Amino acid sequence: MTSSTQETTAPTAEVRRNTPARIAFWSAALGVSLIVAMFATPMFWLWWGQYYTFFMAVFGIVAIPMGHIGRIRGKRLGGRDRGLALLAIVTGWLLLLCVLLILVAYGGLIVGLTALFGAAS
Repeated sequence: MTSSTQETTAPTAEVRRNTPARIAFWSAALGVSLIVAMFATPMFWLWWGQYYTFFMAVFGIVAIPMGHIGRIRGKRLGGRDRGLALLAIVTGWLLLLCVLLILVAYGGLIVGLTALFGAAS
């Protein structure tokens, strides 16, 4: 080798201490609340679900005719707020669909528990 070649030296790496990760408080609180919600939601629905199902049905039944009335009034006003009335109709039908699914789930839960505990007797 000639003297004009330069020796390459390995870059020196900084020595860093092992520090704990920095996490924002709100993200940690959100993570903990989501974990708690996963466990609390099924119990919450089993305890208070009948009231929510009832109110979902009532609000769905009220939203559908009110949406149709809003569409008729919107037609008289030249099309103003007809989209909001359509949203009320769609939301009402979705609420009733959810109520139907919840009632089927409750029925399946009752049938399953009856079969489980009825077979043990």
